[in-house]
Amino acid sequence: MTDTVPDARKTAEPDPYPRRWAGLAILCLSLLIVVMANTALIVAAPGMLRDLQLTSTDMQWVIDGYTVPYAALMLLCGVLGDRFGRRRALLVGLMVFAAGAVYGSLADSATEVIAARIAMGVGAAVIMPATLSLLVAMFPAHERTRAIAAWAATSGLAIALGPLLAGWLLESHEWGSTFLINVPIAAAAAIASLILVPPSRADNVDRTDWIGGLLSILTVGGLVYAIINGFHFGWSTATLGIMAVSVAAAVAFVVWELRHPQPLLELRLVADRTVGAACIAVLLLFFATFGVIYFVAQQFQFVLDYGPLETGLHLLPLAGAVSAGAAASSRLAPRFGSRVTVTAGMAAATAGVLVLTQSHSDSGYGIYLACLLLLGIGIGISTPPATDLIMAGFPENELGAAGGLNDTAVEFGGSLGIALLGSVLATTYHQSIAGFLSELPFGQLTGPMAEQAELAVAAAGDSVGGASIVAEELATNPFASQHAEPLREAAGSAFSDAIGQASLVGGIALAVGTLLVATMLPSADRSPHDHIELVSRK
Repeated sequence: MTDTVPDARKTAEPDPYPRRWAGLAILCLSLLIVVMANTALIVAAPGMLRDLQLTSTDMQWVIDGYTVPYAALMLLCGVLGDRFGRRRALLVGLMVFAAGAVYGSLADSATEVIAARIAMGVGAAVIMPATLSLLVAMFPAHERTRAIAAWAATSGLAIALGPLLAGWLLESHEWGSTFLINVPIAAAAAIASLILVPPSRADNVDRTDWIGGLLSILTVGGLVYAIINGFHFGWSTATLGIMAVSVAAAVAFVVWELRHPQPLLELRLVADRTVGAACIAVLLLFFATFGVIYFVAQQFQFVLDYGPLETGLHLLPLAGAVSAGAAASSRLAPRFGSRVTVTAGMAAATAGVLVLTQSHSDSGYGIYLACLLLLGIGIGISTPPATDLIMAGFPENELGAAGGLNDTAVEFGGSLGIALLGSVLATTYHQSIAGFLSELPFGQLTGPMAEQAELAVAAAGDSVGGASIVAEELATNPFASQHAEPLREAAGSAFSDAIGQASLVGGIALAVGTLLVATMLPSADRSPHDHIELVSRK
């Protein structure tokens, strides 16, 4: 295939690309693996923790080594896709992602796993905006809402499918299989994209704003790194320094972009209240979703004692709810408008998060099921029209920037959710279990046994996963086995209390965001071409 796809924004009545729906399936498959990589390690973490003897710091950066480059590079990678070819960017991203996955499957140390996750994050940063910009370029305006609904539903589905697929693999394979499974999927997506996805690139883009790109990387990457490191490990001088650098880079980015003749990101479009409100909606929805998945998956594994596959299966209702919500959204948005649809979905998601404020040590699966269903429906209803508003606010030659902006909101929101809500979770858990741990009769021990006991108490106070491992060790010791079950019960109770507090913070943030978005979005949807007037004001 040599012809580029006709673009709906260039002519009033474009000839639709004939294989666009098959091409959409390939774009969704590519998106699926990069989002699943964000959540699959949740159930693989216990095995990695034991096999590689990871510290809590190691484990955190095994997860977030993927997140930081993923969030930091998406805007620049989206713009590069516009200039050098969006399908080409998709192929390069899939190759980098697969190479990182192969390396991760062979890794036998924390450093190697983190390096593999960084490589996969770079690949993901190229893939995700390319899928969205290709989608918008392939579909005519009257079909774009349904196509974006399918794309957005894939993001939500992948959040739940990641733990399910990883859990299924871990039933009979080692944790390395959760990396390796990505390779044949990425290869299949790359081959199929050459057949079903047409080449596409922006016209009249002959230069790249590399300085703006560097400043965007410093801004987003530094901010994500500082937030993760600060909330989990304390606000050291170095972390605060990185935060200061990211803020300075953000100021420089704004100044530079407003003066550049062909900026990386047209900030006047981002400042438009419709685009801005849609970005806030996407960011907060994934802030809540990734936070909830982070602590609900731990509740399933360490408190309700589900195995890896069981954990994935019990998270699956989220995927079904996202699909149902996305199907409803494609009908609701044209009838009621984006403001009603987006805010209604956000309200449902808020209710889902706040359900968990009632979590306690005796809570069964039912309360978590209610949360997952409401949250999934909210994501499915809100995300497609919000994404559509972001993409419609940019001209054709800036689709990559629009996709990068949307995807940065997704990933930054998810990172913030895990960091902030995870910090509330960890702090509340530590405070709740501290009294029980102080009463354990380990203070009478001396020598090496005293040192081991001190480490065990520290691990149990650090996380519910640490407490679970310590309880397993105590159960095998005839002199300490009587403390195993009380420790499990105390940890479960403390963690359930912590979920309630973290959910309250997340629910309040999402509720405030819902009101803000309802205020900012216009009552009537505007034309996708209204951005022309904004650009002309430069």
